[in-house]
Amino acid sequence: MSLVTVLWSMISAACLTLAAIHLPVWWRNREERTSLAFSGLAASTAVVAWCELSLLHARTPQAYAATLRAAHIPVTVVLVSLVAFVFLYLRAGRPVLALCGLALSAFSTPFGYFLNESLGYRTITSLRSMDFLGDQVVVPVGTPNPWMLLGQIGTLLVIAFVVDATITVWRRGERRIAVAVGIGIAFFMVASICQALVRDWQGFEAPVMTSPFLLGVVGVVGCSMLGDLMNAKRLVAELRESEQEAALAAAAANLGTFTRDIKRDTIWASPKWRELFGFSPTERLNIDKVLRKVHPDDRIAFDNEWMFETGKSGEYHREFRLSLPDGRIRWILQHGRVELDAKGRPMRSRGASIDVTARKHAEQEMLRLREYIAHVGRVSVMGQLASALAHEISQPLAAILRNAEAAALFMQEPSPDLAEIRAILDDIRKDDQRASAVIDRMRTLLRRQPVEMVPLDLEQVLGDVATLLRPDAAARHVKVDVEVAGRIPRVKGDRVQLQQVLLNLIINGMDAIEGTREETRHVSVTVRHDAPEHVEICVRDTGQGIPVTDLDHIFDPFFSTKPKGIGMGLSISRTLVEAHGGRIWAENNVGGPGACFRFTLPIAT
Repeated sequence: MSLVTVLWSMISAACLTLAAIHLPVWWRNREERTSLAFSGLAASTAVVAWCELSLLHARTPQAYAATLRAAHIPVTVVLVSLVAFVFLYLRAGRPVLALCGLALSAFSTPFGYFLNESLGYRTITSLRSMDFLGDQVVVPVGTPNPWMLLGQIGTLLVIAFVVDATITVWRRGERRIAVAVGIGIAFFMVASICQALVRDWQGFEAPVMTSPFLLGVVGVVGCSMLGDLMNAKRLVAELRESEQEAALAAAAANLGTFTRDIKRDTIWASPKWRELFGFSPTERLNIDKVLRKVHPDDRIAFDNEWMFETGKSGEYHREFRLSLPDGRIRWILQHGRVELDAKGRPMRSRGASIDVTARKHAEQEMLRLREYIAHVGRVSVMGQLASALAHEISQPLAAILRNAEAAALFMQEPSPDLAEIRAILDDIRKDDQRASAVIDRMRTLLRRQPVEMVPLDLEQVLGDVATLLRPDAAARHVKVDVEVAGRIPRVKGDRVQLQQVLLNLIINGMDAIEGTREETRHVSVTVRHDAPEHVEICVRDTGQGIPVTDLDHIFDPFFSTKPKGIGMGLSISRTLVEAHGGRIWAENNVGGPGACFRFTLPIAT
C-alpha cells in the first residue's frame, strides 16, 4: 500500500472517529449544538479525503471529473459546519459575511454539475502522472473554469467571517480562545485557499490537497473541544465537592432541598425534604402527592401559585401549612427558582424548604403580647383623659336631670303643656345620645379585640379622635386643628390602633406646650397624599421642641423627655405604625418652636 493511500486513509479515519465521538454527545443533549457542528465538519472532511484519494488515483479524465463534481458537496458541508461552529463556539462574527460566502459557494456548485465537466475545469483532456511522496499520482490537464472563482470568493468570505469573529473575541478579553481557535482555523483555511489559487490560476502542477489543511482545521477545533471536556471534568469534580458542602450546610440549617422537572412532573427531593413532608425515602413524587400533604385551607393558593410560578422564570417565596398524620400542623417556608429552556419555556424548578413552625408560634405570641401592650397603652391614655371625659359626660347627665325635674313640675299642672313636655323629652333624648357616644368611644378604645385590617376613611378616624380630645383640649386651653389637604384615599389599617397612635401623638403635643403662653398653645394635625403609595400624617406642636441628642432615641422603649413619663407611648406608636406597613419619625420645626411627628400609612388597594 502506498504512502499516499495510508496518509489520506488516516485523515479520513481520524475525522470519522472524531465525528463518531461527538455526534452522540449532541444526540443525548440537543442543546450541545457545537458538538453537532463539529461532527458535521469532521465527517465532511473525511468524505473530502476519500474523494481526493480517488482523484489522486483516477484512471480516466471522465472518472476524475465525476469525482471532482461529487467533491463539491462535502466541501460545501465543510463550510456550513465551520461557520456554524465558529458562530456557536465563539459567539461572534458578522452573519452577513458568512451568509454571503455560503451563498456564493452554493450558487457556484450547479455550474460544476450542469454546464461543465466540473467547477474546476471546463474540460479535462488528459491526466498526467507525477511522483508525490514516493507514489505515482495524477494531475488533470484541461481548461480551467472561470466559475471556479465564485466558489473561491465564497471561501474567502467565510475566512473573513472567521477573522472578524476572532477579532471580536480578542477584544472581548478571551484571548486564549481567539489564538487557539480563531487564528488556528484562519491559518489553515488561508493556507488551503492559497494552494488552490496557485494550482488553479498559476498553472502550478500539484495534486489536489485540500483535506490535509482541513485536517488542521479539525485538529484545532478538536483540541479546543478536548480542552472544554477537560474543563468540564474539572468542573464536575468541583461541583461534586460543592454539592457535598451544600449538603452539609443544608443539614446544619435543617433545610430540605428539591428539584422538580416541570415537563415530566417528577420531583427529586433530599431525605430531609421527604421527612418534612412525610414521604418515604423511596416514594416517587409529583405535584399531586405534594398537594395532598398541604393543609386544605392553603391547597388552592399553593396550587395556583405553583402553576403561576411555572409560567415564568425567577425566584419565588411562599409559606404554607402541612397537615401531619397525627393531626398537628407544620409551617413550611419554601424558597426556589424556576429555570427556562432555550425557547423560554419553564423547564425546572429548584428550591429549599425549612420548618418554621417554632418561628410561627413565636410570631403569634409576639402578636398577642403586642396587642396586650397596645391595650395597656390605650388604658393609660384613657386614664389621662378620664377627668376631661368625666366632665364631658357630666354635662349631658346634668342637663337630663334638670329637664326631667322640669317635666315633673309640668306634669303636676291640671292641664300640662304637652308641647313643652315633648320639647323637654327631645332634649333628654339628645343629651342621652351625646353621653352615650362618649361612652361608646371610650369602650371601643378600652376593649381588647383582634386586629382587623380594613380600608379606612382617615377623615372619619381623625374626627373620632378630635371628639375624644375636645374636652381635654378645652380644659388645657389648647387649640387643636385638623387639616385634610384635598381628597385623601382610604388607607388600610385597624381603626382602634390608628386612633391610639393619633391620641398618643396629640396628647404628647399638648403635654409639650404646658407652661407656654395661652395664645401660642396650638397642636395641628395635617394629612397629605404626596406619594402614590402612601398617605402622610403630621402632628405638629408649638412647644419647646426635642433636644437634638434625643431625636435618635425618642422612640426607644422607656425613653421619655417628660419628667413623669414612662416612655412607652411613642414606642407603642412606632410598633403599631410599622405593623401597618408604614414608618414614623420625629423632627423639630423649621423656622419656629416645637416639634413635628410624621408617620405614613399605605393606601388601600
